[in-house]
Amino acid sequence: MQNSYGKSVFDLDANVVALLCYLGNFICMLGLILSIITVATDKKNKLARFHAWQSILLSIAPIVVVFIWIVVSVVGSIIGGVIDTAIGFPIFTLIIFVISIIMYLLMIVASIVLLIGVIMGAIKAYNGELFKLPIIGKMADKYSG
Repeated sequence: MQNSYGKSVFDLDANVVALLCYLGNFICMLGLILSIITVATDKKNKLARFHAWQSILLSIAPIVVVFIWIVVSVVGSIIGGVIDTAIGFPIFTLIIFVISIIMYLLMIVASIVLLIGVIMGAIKAYNGELFKLPIIGKMADKYSG
């Protein structure tokens, strides 16, 4: 395969850097570190910068989802405790329990979707394509300049 994007950081081909930005996240978030290095040092290579930004945003997504999950769980537990104490019947605790199970299942689905996103991004990056993932792809394109 002829790489038309040239070299990027560490004198690697741009498609290899783009691939490593995704795959490195499976090893102690090394992909996030490589992505930040790529964004900071490579100002010309659109392929490497785009996939670095997309990898960064893809790495941040689980943190945001978990934060929302924690906030909803804590607020729901507090509200449930107050209502259960006020009415003397723990029906709201049961409702919170069911909502927690649903949110846990949604977290599993979100994790699978993120894994598929990483794999698709890595494949497309190595093939030299600017593949935009839903939602974060437009942001990555805007940031990569």
